[in-house]
Amino acid sequence: MQALKTNKYFTIAYLLILGVVLGATVYAGAVVAPVTFHSEKWLGSELLSRFQEGLIMTQNFVRLGYFILAGVFAVILYEGYQYKRFNRDLVKTLSALGFIMSAMLFKYFYMSSIIEMQAQGEKVVNSHIFENMHKGSEIALMLFMVFAIILFVRTLQKELK
Repeated sequence: MQALKTNKYFTIAYLLILGVVLGATVYAGAVVAPVTFHSEKWLGSELLSRFQEGLIMTQNFVRLGYFILAGVFAVILYEGYQYKRFNRDLVKTLSALGFIMSAMLFKYFYMSSIIEMQAQGEKVVNSHIFENMHKGSEIALMLFMVFAIILFVRTLQKELK
């Protein structure tokens, strides 16, 4: 049985959303974070403490979370629709689940924990617990990006046949 073709505009919108979310995530990690955490290079002197730079960076990631949620919504709609139409692919299904889980873990566990720890002050942010929490959030975001790339490439492969 041959799989039914999906509406090309639906697929284009899905790929566009995945691309924007992936691009925003890469930009936040590769450009915004290094600039924010080395503000003295751009300002000429150290005006902000590491803690203050962290507060600014957190707000960037809070806003990134809205894009991530849009990506989750798109994946649930598109991949759910594909699954319902029997256009099933184990790699895409597992990647969609990984995408959703890593996004939710980042947005609702790590970000809220980091914000809560920052509210307790600079001493808590300098602890090993915070370092481990931060490292976990980085891993969750990296996994999120890997799953987004897999979904993007696999969708292109299937739809361009």
